[in-house]
Amino acid sequence: MDYSIIIKAAWEGYDASKKINKIEDISAMVSTNRVFKITFDDDDIIIAKLSYFGKYEHFKEDHRIIHSLSNNLLYPFENFLAKSLLKNNRVYIHHYKHRKVDAWVVFYNPTRIFDRMPRRLEEDHIRKLGQQVGKFHKACSRIKNVLPKSSKTLRTDIYSLLHQLEINEKRFGTAMQVDFLKYHCETFLRNRSKYTMSAFEIIPVFIDWNIGNFSVDSNMNLYSRWDYDWFRMSYRILDFYFLSRVVSDIGDRTVFSYGINTLMEDRFILFLEEYHQVNPLTANEIRFLKEAYRFFILNYVIKDGKYFFNEQYAKKLQSEAFELYLPSVDRDFDAEKIIRTLNLK
Repeated sequence: MDYSIIIKAAWEGYDASKKINKIEDISAMVSTNRVFKITFDDDDIIIAKLSYFGKYEHFKEDHRIIHSLSNNLLYPFENFLAKSLLKNNRVYIHHYKHRKVDAWVVFYNPTRIFDRMPRRLEEDHIRKLGQQVGKFHKACSRIKNVLPKSSKTLRTDIYSLLHQLEINEKRFGTAMQVDFLKYHCETFLRNRSKYTMSAFEIIPVFIDWNIGNFSVDSNMNLYSRWDYDWFRMSYRILDFYFLSRVVSDIGDRTVFSYGINTLMEDRFILFLEEYHQVNPLTANEIRFLKEAYRFFILNYVIKDGKYFFNEQYAKKLQSEAFELYLPSVDRDFDAEKIIRTLNLK
C-alpha cells in the first residue's frame, strides 16, 4: 500500500490549492493505523491518520462524535482534545478505494503538548491523575445528551465474536480454545446482567490511556489528548484498565503485555480513592472492572487483534490471552478488596 498516494488523494479532496511539500510517517508502529506529519509549501503543518481496519462507517461515526465532544467540552477541557479539520462544517474524512485498497483518512491540527508525565509516577502524580480523570469523566457526562448516537455496544461486539467463532473456528485455534473463548463470552454476557450494567451511565471513553498519548501542564492538570483508536460511547469503567497501567509500579514500557495484575496494585487503588472523591463510584462498577478487562481481551486482542496490532504483537498478545490473560480474570481480581477500601456498599 502506497500511503503517500492515499494521503495526497485525501488532501486534494480537501483543498487542492494548497500543495504538499513533504509527508513523514510518525507512526508508533505498534498498530496497523498510520500517522503522518504533512508539511506544505508554505510551511504549514497538519497531522493525517490513515486506517484500513474495521469499518469506514464506524470510523466516521467515532470521529463525528469526538468532534462534537471536543466542541462542547467546557473549561478546563475546552481545548483538551485534538481537533479534526472540517469541510462544509463537518469532519472531513476521505474514503479511498482503488482495486483491493480500502482505506480512510482524517486530518488533525497538530496538538499542543505541554509536559509528559514521568514513565513511572510518584504518589503525588497518581493522586493528581485520579482527580483529573474524575473531573474529565464528569465533564464528558455533562454533555453526553448532546452527542451524536453511537451504533457500537459491548454486547454487539461480543455477539460478533461469538458469530465468528461459529462460522470460522480455525481462525481462533483448536476446538478447545474456541470453547474457552465461548465460555468467556457467555460469562461476560451473564455478568452484564448480574452487575446491572444497564444502569451504568454511558459517556465517551478513550480506553487506550498511556504516557505517550496525553500531556499535562506544570500543575499536572490534563492539558491535551490525542490518539483515538479505541474510542467508543460506553461505561467509564472501560478507561480504568489502561489507567491502572499508567500508574502501575513498573510504569510505562516499550515491550508490553496485558496482565490483570495492575488492577490490584495499591497504586491503582490510590488512584481510585482520589477519583472517587471527585466522581463517586459504585460497588457494581468496581465489580464490573474485571468484565471491562475481559471485554478488552476478547474484543481488542482476540477478535480484532490481528487487524489492529502489527503481526508480531498480535501473535504474542493472542498467545498470552489464552495462557495468561483470560485464565486470570476470575482468579486474580478481588473486587471486594477495592470496595472495602473505598467504603462502598
